[in-house]
Amino acid sequence: MREAIRRLEADANRSADTHLHVFPLPPEWGVDLYLKDESVHPTGSLKHRLARSLLLYGLVNGQIGPETTLIEASSGSTAVSEAYFARMLGLEFVAVMPRKTSKEKVALIEFYGGKCHFVDVPSAMYGEAERLAAECGDRAGVGAVKGYYLDQFTYAERATDWRGNNNIAESVFAQMRAERHPVPEWIVVGAGTGGTSATFGRYVRYRRYDTKIAVVDPENSAFFGAWETGAMDYATGMPSRIEGIGRPRVEPSFVPGVIDEMLPVPDAGSLAAIRLLRERTGHWAGGSTGTNLYGAFQLIARMIAEGRTGSVVTLLCDGGERYANTYYEDGWLAEQGLDIAPHLARLNGFLGTGRWDG
Repeated sequence: MREAIRRLEADANRSADTHLHVFPLPPEWGVDLYLKDESVHPTGSLKHRLARSLLLYGLVNGQIGPETTLIEASSGSTAVSEAYFARMLGLEFVAVMPRKTSKEKVALIEFYGGKCHFVDVPSAMYGEAERLAAECGDRAGVGAVKGYYLDQFTYAERATDWRGNNNIAESVFAQMRAERHPVPEWIVVGAGTGGTSATFGRYVRYRRYDTKIAVVDPENSAFFGAWETGAMDYATGMPSRIEGIGRPRVEPSFVPGVIDEMLPVPDAGSLAAIRLLRERTGHWAGGSTGTNLYGAFQLIARMIAEGRTGSVVTLLCDGGERYANTYYEDGWLAEQGLDIAPHLARLNGFLGTGRWDG
């Protein structure tokens, strides 16, 4: 256990902090927009932090030993990062995922030595992950720790130390200290597990910042409906086209009490935003980053309308190369019935006028 933790801590020392990019906005607005670039982690996404925390949590709780097979239910990026850490510790790893997960993510999981176990119905992956972990335990015999379900959707909000320890919130506020508006008006994130919004929300309260937390939610996701109605059993039963965020059910790590506002975002808007991001900055990002950006623009337009200045921080969650054959392919958009042209017009109109139309 000590050696495993040493290896995880060494990786953290090599890769813990990430860049904070400025998105170009007209200077006369008095509003600055920043993107925390989580794509530069060794496994290329925000989930690198979560995966490390989940393995540490399992280790210190005595759930992971030298012969344990790690199991996860994941649509992609978390599993990529967990496969990386499993290989680092010499452990077997199995990702249970929807059959429609992008081929690029499947290839990355297998590159790091993980195995992919597919289910046809996305909602079935939770139970299947539990079954596989239990099956490993049955083969191991009494007293042996052979199968462990990492369960990102349950443990994300508690595996990360929200008070500090170089979590993503502490990193953002440290990097913002020298900026003209060092305490953000808004931090905008998506809800995949709920862990990132929980970390930011708890941290700003703990440190007594005036920052507000906005969570953006794509189509077919249950989080916005749950937050709006207060029904934590709210479910859509439908998969999200924006990988990494959006869930058919409300996950246990979702903490609505630390969220100040939620914004539903159309999928076509998310994908229009990543095209615009690449055009304006050269950064190539995945769909969840587009969801973040679409929501951030709406909040900035509101600040301008109210005569407020300040800063807004959101996340660049992962790189766009993982979605080269989907989100960046016009043919794929047509197959999905997604028309991004009206949303591109709205986004460009906002950047030209500061007004959000629609």
